[in-house]
Amino acid sequence: MVTQKFHYDNNIVRAFLYATITFGIIGFILGLTAALMLFYPELPEFLFGTDDTTIQSLRSGNIQGLINSQGAMGFGRIRMLHTSAVIFAFVCNSFFCGAYYSMQRLLKTRMYSDTLSWIHFWTWQLMIIAVVITFLMGINTSKEYAEHEWPIDILITFSWVIFGINMFGTIIKRRVRHLYVALWFYIGTWIAVAMLHIFNNLEVPLSFTGWKSYSAYAGVKDALVQWWYGHNAVAFVLTTPVLGLMYYFLPKAANRPVFSYKLSIIHFWSLIFVYLWAGPHHLQYTALPAWAQAVGTGFSIMLIAPSWGGMLNGLLTLRGAWDKVREEPILKFFVVAVTCYGMATFEGPLLATKSLNKIGHYTDWVIGHVHLGALGWNGFMAFGVVYYLVPAMWKTEIWSKKLANWHFWLGTLGIIFYAVPMYLAGFTQGLMWKQFNPDGTLVYKNWLDTVTAILPYFKMRFLGGLFYLGGAILMVINVYKTIRIGSFQKNVPAEAPALANVSKSRRQGEGIHLWLERTPHLLSILAFVAIAIGGIVEIVPTLTLQGNVPQISAVKPYSPLELEGRDLYIREGCNSCHSQMIRPFRDEVMRFDGKNGQYSKAGEFVYDRPFLWGSKRTGPDLHREGQRNPDSWHFKHMYNPRITSAGSIMPRFPWLITNKLDRSKMVDKLKLMKNNFDIPYTKTEIDSADQWADNQSKAIVKRIFSEAADLKDQTEQEKKAKGDAFIPLEQREIIALIAYLQRLGTDIKTTEVKTASIK
Repeated sequence: MVTQKFHYDNNIVRAFLYATITFGIIGFILGLTAALMLFYPELPEFLFGTDDTTIQSLRSGNIQGLINSQGAMGFGRIRMLHTSAVIFAFVCNSFFCGAYYSMQRLLKTRMYSDTLSWIHFWTWQLMIIAVVITFLMGINTSKEYAEHEWPIDILITFSWVIFGINMFGTIIKRRVRHLYVALWFYIGTWIAVAMLHIFNNLEVPLSFTGWKSYSAYAGVKDALVQWWYGHNAVAFVLTTPVLGLMYYFLPKAANRPVFSYKLSIIHFWSLIFVYLWAGPHHLQYTALPAWAQAVGTGFSIMLIAPSWGGMLNGLLTLRGAWDKVREEPILKFFVVAVTCYGMATFEGPLLATKSLNKIGHYTDWVIGHVHLGALGWNGFMAFGVVYYLVPAMWKTEIWSKKLANWHFWLGTLGIIFYAVPMYLAGFTQGLMWKQFNPDGTLVYKNWLDTVTAILPYFKMRFLGGLFYLGGAILMVINVYKTIRIGSFQKNVPAEAPALANVSKSRRQGEGIHLWLERTPHLLSILAFVAIAIGGIVEIVPTLTLQGNVPQISAVKPYSPLELEGRDLYIREGCNSCHSQMIRPFRDEVMRFDGKNGQYSKAGEFVYDRPFLWGSKRTGPDLHREGQRNPDSWHFKHMYNPRITSAGSIMPRFPWLITNKLDRSKMVDKLKLMKNNFDIPYTKTEIDSADQWADNQSKAIVKRIFSEAADLKDQTEQEKKAKGDAFIPLEQREIIALIAYLQRLGTDIKTTEVKTASIK
């Protein structure tokens, strides 16, 4: 048998390693910034300037700097930038880094194409930079973990396809017959992410020269597809690829074989099959059909078995090597990572049950749960991989084990100080929201009572974030020093015998799975089938059967001004803090009843593209906000929430008060809604859209001036001061936003609800 000589490519691994570390630090800083703003909402005012003399500022006495920022530091934008940076920039880069290193060694070959490797790298980093720029500008779709607008979605697809071609090409030219378990997870990840990303991000651009688009789905259907994607983004971006890394790097670091080959098989196939069914557990007690909620709960509980199978397989791999855990920081990170994976995947199914979901959903309990997985499982696995790869690729020992241990303990303290306060905050919120007096009234009628009660936990969470970031900075120092004393090997010489040609048919006595492991095309097809079944069963009936969403005749499309206001709401990321879904609970109906005392109905959202149900309530639910407060209240609230709500932690939005509303695409939006989504706008309504918007905005301004003489006086003074440069209040963004907020939940009345199947 002829031995072939070749070289492993460490250069591409190094590039993804640097990207992992860089974007990890950036993602942590963004998260820390968002955490700070939840108890110090004046941070943007401190940085850019304020007219509030009670607040220290770098530009005291001048709010123009804050207006000029145009909301770049708004909480909604920072929060979505943080989640995207951690998921797509930190975790994905760490996966690519570990995958490019491990694939070559597991398959005994160089990557299929160095050119494709670098195209993948640079397109992925370009995507991340585009995300940063667009999110800070307010260009987003508002859909959780998929906020990127359509050009970026296309770029993600292109980069992912390039990665897939390179991966499958490398598998084809391998010199090892059977695929190791880590490769199964890489294949499953690629298939699932491709499917999830494409179907969730089907959208119609307003034009091919702009960034704005509207979801192909509406209301309940959009919610189901989004959380089918959202939950499985956690599954196939934050879990299965990292499990692949675990199956390679943990045994290598411990110098032990994987505990159980059979358990690996069960873990892989059961996990990729069950995960796709569990998404609806994010929508318990909402307007989603009850059968979908039940399926989501059932499969979520089933997830405990495969998840814990993987956790046990990882931890038991260390049997006989626990003495190394005391000595090796890498193994410490891996042990805590796998433990956090087990804890998070036990807690997730519990939160999917209706008994706990009604308490935990929309609270910070979910935030604690998510970060136990993100900080513990994803973060610590990434750190362990970094600590493994740097000495291996630079042919030296880690510069300081002591510093690595300090990183470990600071990171562990960070996880504890983050997760535990969020659990306590979540329990507090959930119980306070539901507490009644003996006479049937709510104990905590004022929403701010439930906010101020958890502020100490927000501060403890911030401290935990500081610990975690501090540990990561120590890692940067350690990596830098290690690189300085080492010698990088760009191309690592290796040799292996060529793979002999054998029949692809199953041999007599050959196990089924052994046969699959040497027929990657068949393994990939079966993986696709296992992954797709759940989506087909849950998604297709809801999208194709119109009767799943009852029609409410009183529900009408948004007016042109309201549609513009809704787009502004999305631009500012308001759904990061506010839900628009009143669940059928007595406490929620009483707290958010507005004018008619009804919980949210599926038929109310048929014109919502995208849906805006939210996933967390930092502020109150807004679905029945329409006509609950006067227009002038909303005006003042957006200018400075602490004027109308003392102690509010909502940031200010003064640029909405000064900006002129861009109505240049308003008619195009109505045409798109009618032509592409069959929204029942008439030709007359479209032709008179500008007049329609003018009349509505004039009515709002008239009410504002009649309700608040001080605002009328301020506007008149501004008009005198600016002269021809003055923008009439009717033409400003705040009026469109008020129009949208005052419309929310007002279509149906207790005595007017009529339901019928959609024809």
